[in-house]
Amino acid sequence: MRFQLTAEQRALRDAVRDVVGRRPSAGPWGLVAQFPAPLDGVAEPCDGLPRLDRGLWRALGELGFFSLRLSEAEGGAGLGLPEAVLVFEEAGRALVPGPLVATHLAAGEMPGAAEGGVVVAAADGRLVEWLEEADVVRPGAEGAVPMKSVDPLTPLHRVPAPARTDPVAVLLTAAEQLGTAARAGELAVQHARAREQFGQPIGAFQAVKHLCAEMLVRVEVARAAVYAAAVTAERADIAAARLLADEAAVRGARDCLQVHGGMGFTWECEVHLLLKRAWVRSERGGGGTESEELLAADLVA
Repeated sequence: MRFQLTAEQRALRDAVRDVVGRRPSAGPWGLVAQFPAPLDGVAEPCDGLPRLDRGLWRALGELGFFSLRLSEAEGGAGLGLPEAVLVFEEAGRALVPGPLVATHLAAGEMPGAAEGGVVVAAADGRLVEWLEEADVVRPGAEGAVPMKSVDPLTPLHRVPAPARTDPVAVLLTAAEQLGTAARAGELAVQHARAREQFGQPIGAFQAVKHLCAEMLVRVEVARAAVYAAAVTAERADIAAARLLADEAAVRGARDCLQVHGGMGFTWECEVHLLLKRAWVRSERGGGGTESEELLAADLVA
């Protein structure tokens, strides 16, 4: 049995990384536009609301990001969950903003969604992301009211009653969290090698070494669980992958902040945005509690 990615899977991953890597010089905000030029990135958009760059959204559609699980007869690539997990991992690594999961899941039903011409929002648990930027809002978001979001690139609304959680949405969220966790580890190691204190890189100190090592372990454990769940598509496996990926993303971003120190909170550094996005994603679909209960019920059974 082979556990390595195929050449086609690596090519797909690299193609998505190339597209989402086209971002401003001071941060991972590829699909967000109309922010004040002096900040060269993100703080507050000109009118108080973030905007999606529809050009790059369509570029993802042309790449097959939203349609890759559709059959060839439907205009898709006929691929499966393993490939979807790979591309969503890349999106999480680059902190691509926008309702990616909702639009991906609607690609076979909503005209224009597969091509990236239509942005789809949907309630996930009690939250709706990017409601005001969406062209189509799926049923279940009625009565949604705006709420303060800790992540400046994820405007949120809250719905009165929780919506049903789609297992595929949970898995794709776990893949995004995995990408964010991996990026946090990369940034921590880069900074630990470059930053010097007492005449040597801070990565030479045991405490920093342990932080980076623990981040790597969490990422690799989460990656194994997410990739396995993409193959089995079992709800219990997806729940376990979600819990491990949430932990890897949130704790990894916190540890990355610890390595960076005060500069990790500045707008010139993306580290604090990794943590904020990980926090928001961890609340999707009822948060980790729902996955914990599902996994516990499966273990008891």
